[in-house]
Amino acid sequence: MSAAEARAMIAPWLLVHHADEAAAYYKAAFSTVELHRLEGDGGKLELAQLAVQGAEFWIQEDAEFDPAAATTAGRGLARMILTVTDPDALFNQAVAAGAVVVVPMEEAHGWRVGRIADPFGHHWEIVKPI
Repeated sequence: MSAAEARAMIAPWLLVHHADEAAAYYKAAFSTVELHRLEGDGGKLELAQLAVQGAEFWIQEDAEFDPAAATTAGRGLARMILTVTDPDALFNQAVAAGAVVVVPMEEAHGWRVGRIADPFGHHWEIVKPI
């Protein structure tokens, strides 16, 4: 691979309580595809690599994770930015799957953008440059 072809990538790793529920939610909300799965005792999901339209992220079971304790003023420790071709459709799909609207879809600063909070305490900005 040449220097021109080299590409760095960052894949977020989200800690969640009830990884099986989180994986099901992300499938319903974002139509994720499961790329990798690691199960523990009794077939319980421990770790999964997921992708939304090719954008990869990981979730991991953390029985001690408490989304309420990990937030300050209603915000999680990290905010995900998910850039897609049709942000309105994906935003509505996430809300229908149980997300809470934090900022409705709007056009601002050259972007079509809206923000939701998922049931696991993570905020997602769903965007498209305009």
